[in-house]
Amino acid sequence: MELFSMDWLIALSTIVFIDLILAGDNAIVIGLAARRLPADQQKKAILYGSMGAVGIRIIATLGVVYLLNLPGLQLIGGVLLLWIAYKLLVQENEHDNITAGNTLGQSVRTIIIADAAMGIDNVIAVAGAANHNLLLVVLGLLISVPIIVWGSTLFIKLINRFPWIVYVGSAVLAYTAAKMITHDHWLEPLFKESSLFSWSFMILMIIVIISAGLLTNKKKQANVTRRSSESH
Repeated sequence: MELFSMDWLIALSTIVFIDLILAGDNAIVIGLAARRLPADQQKKAILYGSMGAVGIRIIATLGVVYLLNLPGLQLIGGVLLLWIAYKLLVQENEHDNITAGNTLGQSVRTIIIADAAMGIDNVIAVAGAANHNLLLVVLGLLISVPIIVWGSTLFIKLINRFPWIVYVGSAVLAYTAAKMITHDHWLEPLFKESSLFSWSFMILMIIVIISAGLLTNKKKQANVTRRSSESH
């Protein structure tokens, strides 16, 4: 992929968007971990914790990019990313296990550990979208993480106001996942024979994930409505 070509810029934009759409939980964790600190130390905790989290995430993503060269692992990663795309639509945010630190060091440590534990979805998605381009991985994370840290609250409010953004994000993840599957060492010969077959598969995966998310959310809403009517 040629540097600054249209394909390269689209891939970089995809990586940044994926990071932002998956950043909600990470932003909440950052806030929860630093909530007990004085205002001046909160900013330091967020800065130092985020820097540590970025470093770990870059190393982890580069590792996954390397591993995805192994036969079969793009298929596994793609299937896992399809599940992540579905969970993005139906997730229930639970952060009761995030303990606020009483000191700057504790808060920084909590942010780094929690982000590493929760960042597997970002790592897999970014590695898949980067298509083995290490520069894209680093640039994408360096651009998106500061936005996550400083603009996370605004982005979360934006998603709450316009829920369709999450569905766009899920579609992008489903497309990235399907593309990973079609580029797997074992399956690539099958999909290379026909670009129509390849595109049909990717579109089908997007439709399946979005439909599954819509049906699950509709069922959840029906259950909530039923329980509410029964309680009255």
